[in-house]
Amino acid sequence: MVLVVLGLDALDPELVDSESHQHLTLNSYHSIDTINSVEGEPSTHELWPTIITGLEPQEHGLVLDDGVAWENPFLRAGSLVADYLLPSGLQTRIGAWLLNNTEADAFRTPATYYSENNITTVFDGRESAAIGIPNYVVDPDSEDREHILRRNMGDFFKRDPDAKGGHTSADLTTFYEQCMEMAMIRIARARRSLRSRQYELVFAYTSGLDLIGHVSHSQPARQQRAYNEVNEFVGELRADMSDDDELLLVSDHGLQDGVHTNEAMVSCTSESVIKNIESVLDVKDAIENELIGDMHKDPADSSTTDTSIADSDEVREQLEDLGYM
Repeated sequence: MVLVVLGLDALDPELVDSESHQHLTLNSYHSIDTINSVEGEPSTHELWPTIITGLEPQEHGLVLDDGVAWENPFLRAGSLVADYLLPSGLQTRIGAWLLNNTEADAFRTPATYYSENNITTVFDGRESAAIGIPNYVVDPDSEDREHILRRNMGDFFKRDPDAKGGHTSADLTTFYEQCMEMAMIRIARARRSLRSRQYELVFAYTSGLDLIGHVSHSQPARQQRAYNEVNEFVGELRADMSDDDELLLVSDHGLQDGVHTNEAMVSCTSESVIKNIESVLDVKDAIENELIGDMHKDPADSSTTDTSIADSDEVREQLEDLGYM
């Protein structure tokens, strides 16, 4: 058995429909509680470390202080001065400028941070693939295509504290296509890891729905189109799963009218996996309980056919041809 966890940033339980989005709602789904940052709304920077550790942001230490992630090495030195000299609103504006006009990235805390601080994660002690998770970077010197696209969006996605949703886009059509490409990349990487049968846990993340939601508040049909497309992408992932595999979808918050909401969601191919998940704090335990269950088998013990190996090689070749690896 392989447990595939797909993190869909901002997947909103009020925007999915079990008839239209069968692959987003799976066999069972429900809303869960999330956690607000000090800025008053849920923060991606804080919540994905919470999801993989089961700890409150203050406990894992990756906290958004002022509207930008000053924990990033690029900004950390400036934050020491800013905390004393600059009002919080001005810090936010400076942080927005830095993230718009430099290569600073707020979500690149290395995975070693957790072991160095004696923090356990869902990845400890098992064969796992961690793909693009914010603030859990296995190889800080390596980037995939989603990360490169996000880091170099420029005017397609600019932070603007005065704009509805906190962001603007100079070209919504091109921006939408880039976001869909980002989602395809990360889901394709999850498919390849699943097909390899090397892992018991495959955990991948994509920010496509979140990015589109922030700038589509005046065009709700565009946000709904994104849900429909991601539903199809997840369907392709499901087609690669064996009867023993499980798929868990999880979000960190919802997103409506350009603004984060306080309802996240989970869905799963097995209702029992998610029945005890009431908040983002419960996801880690649910994953671990499933992986240590009686029905779990090490993927190394599974029979791997020549066909599955060929399929995995084919996915790798396609990603390499497209420049994603």
